Amino acid sequence: MGTGAPGSDGTTAARPAEARETPGITMAGVLTYVRRHGGDDAVAAVLDRAGLGEVADQVEDQARWWSYDTRIRLFTAATEVLGDPDTMFHVGAAAMRSGLGHSLLLVLRALGTPRQVFRQLPRAAAKFTTVSHMEIREITATSATVALHLADGYAHSALDCAYARGLAVMIPAIFGLPPGVLAHTECCVDGTGTCVYRLTWERRSPWRRRRAGTAQADPELAALRGQLRTLQSAAGDLVAGEDLDTVLHRIVARAGEAVLAPAHLLVVAAPDGGPPLVHGAGIPGARLPDLAERILSGDDLGRTAVVVDVASARRRHGKLAAIYPSGDGEMADEHAMLAAYAGHAAAALDLIIALEDARTEADRAGALLELSHELAAAADPAEVARLVAAALLRVVGCARASLLLWDPGAGVLRASATAGLSDEQAAVMRRTALRPEETPEVMVLLTDREPLIFDDATSSPTLRALLRGVGSARVVAVPLLAGSAFLGVVTVGWQPGEAPEELGGDVLARLRGVGDQAATALQKARLLETVRHQATHDALTGLPNRVLFLERLEASLAEAGPDGGLGVLFCDLDRFKDVNDSLGHAAGDELLRQVSARLRAAVRPGDTVGRLSGDEFAIVLPDLADADHARTLADRIAACFDEPFRLEGTPVRVGTSVGAAVLGADRGRDADALLREADAAMYREKQRRGRSARAAR
Repeated sequence: MGTGAPGSDGTTAARPAEARETPGITMAGVLTYVRRHGGDDAVAAVLDRAGLGEVADQVEDQARWWSYDTRIRLFTAATEVLGDPDTMFHVGAAAMRSGLGHSLLLVLRALGTPRQVFRQLPRAAAKFTTVSHMEIREITATSATVALHLADGYAHSALDCAYARGLAVMIPAIFGLPPGVLAHTECCVDGTGTCVYRLTWERRSPWRRRRAGTAQADPELAALRGQLRTLQSAAGDLVAGEDLDTVLHRIVARAGEAVLAPAHLLVVAAPDGGPPLVHGAGIPGARLPDLAERILSGDDLGRTAVVVDVASARRRHGKLAAIYPSGDGEMADEHAMLAAYAGHAAAALDLIIALEDARTEADRAGALLELSHELAAAADPAEVARLVAAALLRVVGCARASLLLWDPGAGVLRASATAGLSDEQAAVMRRTALRPEETPEVMVLLTDREPLIFDDATSSPTLRALLRGVGSARVVAVPLLAGSAFLGVVTVGWQPGEAPEELGGDVLARLRGVGDQAATALQKARLLETVRHQATHDALTGLPNRVLFLERLEASLAEAGPDGGLGVLFCDLDRFKDVNDSLGHAAGDELLRQVSARLRAAVRPGDTVGRLSGDEFAIVLPDLADADHARTLADRIAACFDEPFRLEGTPVRVGTSVGAAVLGADRGRDADALLREADAAMYREKQRRGRSARAAR
């Protein structure tokens, strides 16, 4: 049985499970022979004895590779189940007639004679195992002496030797000759460390060739038919792929059916313009980037690789390579065979890319339609920004997006929503304020109002810090315009290497389309905000009106604890009618504006001041400690009227009467009732102050 490869300390280290040491063509050949001579029950018994019952469907997959240990277990199980000690010799001898390895048979046939095949046998043997190699010690026109060496650290099996002898004796049959005659002289099972055997065959003659052609099917013709079926099957399998990644994986997996090699590598251009897509089989991950770069750059890998273009009439996709551990693997005509397979692969890629493009376009169209519906129901600019940023990822196909709104009052551009950013990156966006005087790019957007590409290498310091903070080397910014009004900017960014070098084409068209929708939605949302504000705020003072004030009071009542802790103050101005009569209604309006400003300044941050009507104001007081706390706040409100108001250059003293109502634990939670109680308390306070004033006179 096979063992692990030796470690650096001389001990035997465990090999990875199912190392690529035996091609699937060998495993499938064993099962084909067992099925022919023992039926399906014998195949099931062999798989069970070899410990492969759970992966039975994979053992006959010629695209898979297996470990040397698994190979020997299967050889042993087949010999035991069929009860014939020469089973593996017969399996090897039947391999050329079993419909397996068509590509290899064609390559060998192209060499012309058995003698030339044996000259190339070390290269051919490298396709069947990566743990042993062949050496041709002597060769004549009708004989060859072959030595088979097993790599250090692997235990030799007489069954493996028998399989190799079976393959060797059938080489003359490739050319219509009788099988060779074998003289097995040495075997490492006997302790010599190397298997050596001599093979002789008949000389080829024109008469035998003609007669053989009439007596039996030409092996080359059978192989050509088999290779055609293989290619047709591969084409159907590739086209059946549901996505690009699946097709790329299948191309590599089935490449061994075109050219048998220990490893294959596929490097194709990404349809979206990003880094090349690399798929490999039998190649350590650490080697993939370097090999891919060398193949794409056109480096000559010599006889260690067969490299072909994956190209169709429509486009050149990339490169496909069969890789060998040394220069002993490549054989004649394999380039043409791999190229034929690559043509099928290119056709499959054409189809899947077209399908993915169609799916992408359908998804983008769906995203645009969905965005239109969502924007129609958006209630405010913040929601519009969130919807647009999220939609940009699907519509444009970018990695990250953001929407920044222009604040004309502050003269600053700030992020309102982001998508595709981490929490930390999003926080960087929200903290950054872009001002035209500090960021020339913003000034360009404000003046030229055309899309721009920014990158971290050439941008201003402020913008460069922002780009690096969000991990974008390059972004595209498109201004949002409503007529002549500048509303903001949408930005999109890509992963490194994926960003477009210049603006234009579908990317810009999609960005403009989303930008136009965003600008329209922002206008509508701001108009709705204005309407809502007018409907719920006093036009003169900007304070909440009675409707909004009661809504705030209801909300505070719902949030109040079981012990209450909520109060309402009701304020009524003294001598307001005198101001209107003596100074006019304009002065009265100015007085109301100044009163609202003083009330805002006097209350706590969480309190709500509202103008209910005329000269009546009310204040919601959440989080009160007790009734005395409400009275203290009422006194503070009254005190803000101590200083005279200045109206039309004249100081005018205006007082106020303040009534307080506090929610208790034993009271019903009714906003109107609480407000009426505060109103009643205000009248009682006004009457008390009136009596005090008359008594003082």
